[in-house]
Formats: sequence, C-alpha cells, structure tokens
Amino acid sequence: MIEKLEAIYKRWLDIEIEMNDPDIMADIKRYIKLNKDYKELTPIAEIYKGYGRVLTGIESSKEILYNEKDEEMREMAKDEIDSLLAEKEKFEEDIKILLLPKDPQDGKNAVMEIRAGSGGDEASIFAGDLYRMYQKFCEKKNWKVEMVDFADGTVGGYKEIIFNVIGDEVYGTLKYESGVHRVQRVPKTEAQGRIHTSAASVVVLPEADEFDVDIKLSDIRKDTFCSSGPGGQSVNTTYSAVRLTHVPTGIVVSMQDEKSQLKNHEKAMTILRTRIFEREYQKYLDEVSSRRKTMVSSGDRSAKIRTYNYPQGRVTDHRINVSNYNLPVYMDGEIQDMIDQLMVAENAERLKVESID
Repeated sequence: MIEKLEAIYKRWLDIEIEMNDPDIMADIKRYIKLNKDYKELTPIAEIYKGYGRVLTGIESSKEILYNEKDEEMREMAKDEIDSLLAEKEKFEEDIKILLLPKDPQDGKNAVMEIRAGSGGDEASIFAGDLYRMYQKFCEKKNWKVEMVDFADGTVGGYKEIIFNVIGDEVYGTLKYESGVHRVQRVPKTEAQGRIHTSAASVVVLPEADEFDVDIKLSDIRKDTFCSSGPGGQSVNTTYSAVRLTHVPTGIVVSMQDEKSQLKNHEKAMTILRTRIFEREYQKYLDEVSSRRKTMVSSGDRSAKIRTYNYPQGRVTDHRINVSNYNLPVYMDGEIQDMIDQLMVAENAERLKVESID
C-alpha cells in the first residue's frame, strides 16, 4: 500500500511541475487533462502526507519510550502512541477506499429522466415532487439544471421529464437515485381521504461525449416539425423541432425545447449519444452486479429502491434499510445524508469483494 501511495504522490508532484510549464499551459487540451488528473489525485496526496506524519510520530514516540528514563515522559509517550495508532488505523481505512478503482463515469455530468408510473394522476404529481427535490438538491450543490424535454401531467406534475445536471462529480453522486421511487399518501385527487400508493421511475445516466460513442451521421435520420406548446409566434410556424432516429438501434429522440433548430439538434444529439452509450454502460453495470451487491440499480428498472411515506413523515431506502423521519426537509433537497450512507455501503461491499479477490 505504501509503495502505491508513494507512486501516486510522485505522479501528483510531477503533474504540478508540468502544469507550470509554459508549453503545457499553451496547450489547452493537455492543460485541462492535467488539471483534472491533479484534482483527482490531490485527496490521495494529502492523505499520504498525513499518513506519513503519523508514522513519523509513532517512531519518535517509540524512541522516547525505549530510551527515556523519566517515568512521566514515558507515560506521555505511551499515550501519544495509543492516539497515533488509532489515527493510523483511521488513515488506513480511508486509504483503502481512496485506492479502490474509480468508475471513470463518476466525474461526468448526468442525464436524468423521471417518469410517472402506476397511480394515475397522483404518479404524475409525485414525479413533479421528485423533480423539485432534485432541483433543490442541485441548487445546494451549485450544479446547473438544464431542461431537455417534458410532458405535463393532467392535473399537475409530469408524465415524463428529462433534464441535464452539470457540475463536478454529478453522476458519481446521483447514480444512486436510479430505480423506482414509491409514495404512500392521500392524493389531492382522493375525496375519501384514503392512502394510495403510487410510483415514479428515475433513471440517471452519465452524459456521453463524442469520445465515448462513435456515431456515423449516415446512420441518423433527421426529421423536422413544428413545435407545440408555449413559445410565441414561432410555434406552429417554423420547423424548429427535431426528431433524430438512429437506424441501427432504432433509438428515437425528439427535441423542441429551443426556438432554434440548430440548438434543438445539438440537444437531441447529446441525448441520442447518451442513449446509445447507455447500452454499453449497462453491460458494465450488469458485470459489476454479477460479482457483488451494488447500491446502483442496474438491469431491472422496475427495482423498488425507496418509499416516501407521508402519514409517518418517513422516507426509507430499501437497499440499505435506512429511514429518515424528516420527510418535508428531505423533499426540500436534503438528500445528501442518504446518498452518503449509500456510498459507504457501496464502498464496504467493494472492499469485501477486493479482499476476496
């Protein structure tokens, strides 16, 4: 472990030197790549320095213990060793997690889809509640939310809504939200006051860039049509909406969010690229889940992951059997604690598999 840490620390120092090289700074692509690597290695470099200080402190205290005649000094050295050994153990646990192979998709932006499931109008209202929850969460993280497409529910909320989330480590955080979210409450549409159960599915995908997916333009059929809905005079008069069909896979993406056909085409291409990439990424998720229990929903999109019980003010994640009893605050975007617990469970499972391997 020490050798691995030393190698990473040396690489971190080398990158630091490279980034100050005027020739490197002039090459924007190279500089951005180095800066990304530097940021990723910094937590490991910092923990390596801290771990080194603890090891040095243990050796110094042991020397005092073995050579010092004064009993009071020896007692102080013993206490210091006990304290540093506990710190060393904590460092080693953190280091094991930091050295686990990272999913290369974690640092990417994410595409999120929320779809109303069983429960009729109430499911659409709940899909809208989930969207608001994620919006609030993203605001707290200083992430940008960019609407892609949506279909309104009959009495509120959304039948379906697709949006991009842009920021640092977005997919690595939000990927735990994929799956079926179930709500238990008295719907606004219920006159009898009975509790109903409805559901909405959430899909979180890493945004694919041009390097992830090679799409031949000859494989894409492009159709244009008039936009519908609010938008001024251009609606129903200009062919700004775009529909892209990827012939080999049959994947279809429609976009009418922007008044410009060019902007709609760009957005549609981003979604199409992500949908095609999803097929390959799903193979990776299936392979991982076959080796270990994972907190990230894979394969079966009908997997129920969470229940929001309004009468009891409780939200429960079924993957880790953890409940939060402050549902109004949770629905106001305070979901980081639940995500942190899912990450801890995921890392514990990965460490278990690593030790078996």
